[in-house]
Amino acid sequence: MTDARRGGFSVSVSKDYLTFSAAHFLTIPGHKCEALHGHNYVVTVVVDGLVDRSTGFVVDFAVVKKILRPVIDAIDHRVLVPTGNPAVVLRTEGNATVVEYRGARRFQFPTAHVAAVPVSDTTAELLAEYLARAVVAGLGSEGCGGVTGVLVDVEESPGQSGRFALLLEEVR
Repeated sequence: MTDARRGGFSVSVSKDYLTFSAAHFLTIPGHKCEALHGHNYVVTVVVDGLVDRSTGFVVDFAVVKKILRPVIDAIDHRVLVPTGNPAVVLRTEGNATVVEYRGARRFQFPTAHVAAVPVSDTTAELLAEYLARAVVAGLGSEGCGGVTGVLVDVEESPGQSGRFALLLEEVR
């Protein structure tokens, strides 16, 4: 994201605990991944920006981890269900969450095992966007200035990942 011709700074965070295991299904009719299946995801965050000369940081690693960890914890060991897709209907029946897909397929899970994610589908790319927006919101709440971009990479299996980058004027 940083223009190498002009130079720039970035920090990258990828830790063993910034991973999550989750089940999901894609909403692409006839696609192999339309069936319920799971992955062990690995998340990497790159934050571009100006260095605060008083600290020497673009952003403190600890701040990025503090922001991201609860978001990841909320989807870890859950069934990810996209709430932004009109083909998917979620409803609660007692302690269960019922998922209807295209009016034909029906899943039922203990509600505590479901993570309703505000995306149109649970692809690695859209999960990366969801996490990137959470990081940007958190950086703003933490008062981190000078940030010019955030990239999140969500690896669903070794060598296969989806990325989303947000270029910003500045997070204030």
